[in-house]
Amino acid sequence: MGTANPDRSPAVAPATPAELKRVLEAVLLSTREPLTLTDLRKVFADQIGPEVLRPLLDELRAEWAERPLELLPVASGWRFRTRAEYLPYLERLHPEKPPRYSRAVLETLAIIAYRQPVTRGDIEDIRGVTVATQVIRVLEERGWVDVVGHRDTPGRPALLATTRKFLDDLGLRSLSELPALEQINPNLEPADAQSKTPSC
Repeated sequence: MGTANPDRSPAVAPATPAELKRVLEAVLLSTREPLTLTDLRKVFADQIGPEVLRPLLDELRAEWAERPLELLPVASGWRFRTRAEYLPYLERLHPEKPPRYSRAVLETLAIIAYRQPVTRGDIEDIRGVTVATQVIRVLEERGWVDVVGHRDTPGRPALLATTRKFLDDLGLRSLSELPALEQINPNLEPADAQSKTPSC
């Protein structure tokens, strides 16, 4: 019969900043989803506060600045991500092509992101064409758009807004980090934004 493993006592928080960073590095590299400061505090049995963790994460991010992976603070927390310039090499191992979205889907997403919360009628006013139900469904199934309420007008149309997953997938912490709309598509401005009335 084999020798039993010795009892493992609960891990004590590492004593030095360097050791703390190595633990953070190991934890963040081992997960696919972003981790919040609350998640990371649990790693250290809540012995380390956010005032210690934040500077360590910033240092770790700087240390990875010249490596193929980057540590990013996104809307849902912190995570590692492969830098864009290395993605073509990874795609050779996994040649499945990412989904390609139609112009209607991308324009609708841009309007929601920059004008949220908006109704389907608002989107149609800005684009000048009817928005197909499938366009909204694609964005909802991708997890980028969700209904956040209803406008207090006849018919109570659904109000659409982007999600944390949308920000996470773009590597953003907040909507304020989106580029200016004019850089994306200046044609998405309504002809007369001030006089536009909400659609039912």
